[in-house]
Amino acid sequence: MLSIVIPTYNSANTLKHTIDSLVPPPYAREIIVVDAGSSDDTRDVAMDMGARFVVTGKGRGQQLKAGAEEAIGDWLLFLHSDTLLPPEWGVEVSTFIANQAMGERAGYFTFALDDEDEPAKRLEKIVSWRCRLLGLPYGDQGLLINRELYTQVGGFRDIPLMEDVDIVRRIGKKRLSPLAARAVTSAIRYRKEGYVRRSLRNITCLALYFLGISPHKIVKLYS
Repeated sequence: MLSIVIPTYNSANTLKHTIDSLVPPPYAREIIVVDAGSSDDTRDVAMDMGARFVVTGKGRGQQLKAGAEEAIGDWLLFLHSDTLLPPEWGVEVSTFIANQAMGERAGYFTFALDDEDEPAKRLEKIVSWRCRLLGLPYGDQGLLINRELYTQVGGFRDIPLMEDVDIVRRIGKKRLSPLAARAVTSAIRYRKEGYVRRSLRNITCLALYFLGISPHKIVKLYS
């Protein structure tokens, strides 16, 4: 019923914990790791954890697209390699699927960071506001979607950045539903770069995207 797609790039340090949080994966037929040419032990970790391993070129959009094409499930769950789901994730997902017999809506998890400091909690509140008012969950919140709806909106596009914003805009706010379970993402990048600096960069990239600037140009700023 459910295929889980995880894009990776040198993700060996986090991937095992992510897959561990999915085991045993209720209602899941498969876990597909789509790698962009890692030079670390990502492949070995994925294989040891029983996941299917697919190699593509670089670019999360390309990876997610390839994962969906490889998947056999009627429902797809796209999840980042540094995001952990709680034990109750399977109940939330199965309840959502049961209530969406026609697959007319997509779901996303509540954003959380593995950091208890005030800047992290402030960011979590901002993300909650963004999702509630604008209908813009990001990829680190996961995306649960029926294959028919995924195909209907055109799926993930082969773009190097903003692939998550691109697809949820096509899904539309009215067809997006929050899931009660928290998706806990590593805060290491925020702690390393600084919460303010990284947040401002993300907002700038989002603004440029809404102004019509190509993701291929925006990715240079993001990098």
